[in-house]
Amino acid sequence: MLSPVPAAEVTGIAVDSRKVNPGDVFVATSDRVDGHQFIPDAIRNGAAAVIGTHPLSLKVPYVQVADARAALGYISAAFYRQPANYLTMIGVTGSDGKTTTVNYIYKILKAAGLKAGMISTVNAIIGDEELDTGLHVTTPEAFEVQAYLRRYVDAGITHVILETTSHGLAARRVSGADFDIGVVTNITHEHLDYHGSWDAYLRAKTLLFEGLSVPKPKLRPIEPLAVLNMDDQSYEHLQARTAARQVCYGLDRRAEVWASDIQNTARILRYTAHGPGFELPIETQMIGNYNVSNSLAALSAAVIGLGIDPEVAAKGIRALTGIPGRMERIDLGQDFLAVVDFAHTPFALRSALEAGRKMTAGRVIAVFGSAGLRDKQKRRMMAEFSAQLADLTILTAEDPRTESLDDILTEMAAGAEEQGGQRDKTYFCIPDRGAAIRFAVQQARPGDLVFALGKGHEQSMCFGETEYPWDDRTAMRSALADLLEVDGPGMPLLPTSQGDTK
Repeated sequence: MLSPVPAAEVTGIAVDSRKVNPGDVFVATSDRVDGHQFIPDAIRNGAAAVIGTHPLSLKVPYVQVADARAALGYISAAFYRQPANYLTMIGVTGSDGKTTTVNYIYKILKAAGLKAGMISTVNAIIGDEELDTGLHVTTPEAFEVQAYLRRYVDAGITHVILETTSHGLAARRVSGADFDIGVVTNITHEHLDYHGSWDAYLRAKTLLFEGLSVPKPKLRPIEPLAVLNMDDQSYEHLQARTAARQVCYGLDRRAEVWASDIQNTARILRYTAHGPGFELPIETQMIGNYNVSNSLAALSAAVIGLGIDPEVAAKGIRALTGIPGRMERIDLGQDFLAVVDFAHTPFALRSALEAGRKMTAGRVIAVFGSAGLRDKQKRRMMAEFSAQLADLTILTAEDPRTESLDDILTEMAAGAEEQGGQRDKTYFCIPDRGAAIRFAVQQARPGDLVFALGKGHEQSMCFGETEYPWDDRTAMRSALADLLEVDGPGMPLLPTSQGDTK
């Protein structure tokens, strides 16, 4: 039997006992470690109350619940006075393209004159204020999400777009967010280390769409909408599991919103969008065919879900000129293209390389790694795709964490060789990421394309349990400056820079 709720005045919420302030309620969640073992530390730091799932008797008020994660979401919403009730909430999930799709929707809502805000893995925008959401962040913690939403309400914002990861959904970080529109980009091979299986990963994504049909006490209610990708393997599953109104988008003309006449160049992406009652040209500086899908998803959410005029939506799509670390060009005057992109999944890497082929008549040179303590199956897959699609592949570090970097590179090298890669001819293993990027630009000929893939906007890299300052864009600028013998930033240093590859 769950315990009754005792009287206790709390002034904040914490899930990390080290960050408890006097007056906080400490919620003992159990993600990778059991939070109950830290309850004594939380109380010593001044916790006014504790919530957990174990039967306990404490000197402070204690509430036993069935699911501490779900409870955290709902008490966070209550603590911040149910901000989602005052907002039209749009959630965007998927393996790839979430941040770009969030930004497209945000630009469309702004073009429509709506007071909009957004939370992505790159940043949060509240009015004219832009906030960094972290180094290796997924969806923020439940109380952080609700704190952001309260700030949006207080700032007069009416619509919020939230990038919603599988981790965030599975860990109930968006419980209490009460989404009105759910959007999926795609669901591919990713995060199986966390979820354990493909089915569990898919179930986590499904939570967003199952929640759409739950009644919500909204100040400005709209008919809920699920925006599904007809081209993706998730389509039939989500279509069957979503009780809310649906719209599908895709390149297949059987979709309700679809694209034709796609023209993808090194500088611009153009296509014709077709939908219920409209046919109009779309233009975006976010290149690559996958951005046809991302912009179609945004178009569907805005036009079908919110009733925004299609011409206004097209204007918003055109207004998105770039996102940090997403197909971001680095130009110091070199005679070849240098691009940094966040592609860190097999599908995203393949899509980036395919886009790269259309961006240049020269060679494609790809620098990337695969993270430690994450889905190991994707290591070989990524190297295999690069061996197939890039002219030169340079395998390097990407957050090895506590795994051996040498072992990770060995696994990736096996994937490259499976597809005919030849070591030190078509593929190279250079553990230090800075040295790898420097080597890549040194190999480039006029008209080539050098890709640094996998880190994008991120500002750190994890070796062991330490986050070291790192930015692929800074590293690329440093390598180009050295090549061109011009002023530029210094190359960030990592443990591998001193020869330690463990």
